[in-house]
Amino acid sequence: MKALNTVKFTFPSRSVNEAFARSAVAAFAAQADPTLDELADIRTAVSEAVTNCIVHAYPDTIGTVSVTAAFCEGGVLRVVVADKGVGIEDVAEAMQPMYTTGGPERAGLGFAVMESFMDTVRVRSVPGRGTRVTMTKRLGGR
Repeated sequence: MKALNTVKFTFPSRSVNEAFARSAVAAFAAQADPTLDELADIRTAVSEAVTNCIVHAYPDTIGTVSVTAAFCEGGVLRVVVADKGVGIEDVAEAMQPMYTTGGPERAGLGFAVMESFMDTVRVRSVPGRGTRVTMTKRLGGR
């Protein structure tokens, strides 16, 4: 998928930056004149992906989260949220609803939420090296 326009930003894995990340991606997506529902879907998925980085990738420290958003041919928005944290030992297991390593206060629904709001969600992870979540959504049926 060829990118027609791209934005990339990084920030420390502090919970106060989650709102910035979802708002920045939504603002970037606005150039395609998406519906309010599409914007809400994007904001929710980005929020979940960034929150996963903050909570799970860097459990005892502050690290860097990277977000790249790109408009691709065919009206597809691609969003990549990546970290260089602890990584995921078993991605298939981690993507199961209700699975969490975050303790009893976490629902374990992050990946399920991302999958319900985006057209595709791909997760690549290497233990000790980080995780990369790539999500796509076709906007406005374009």
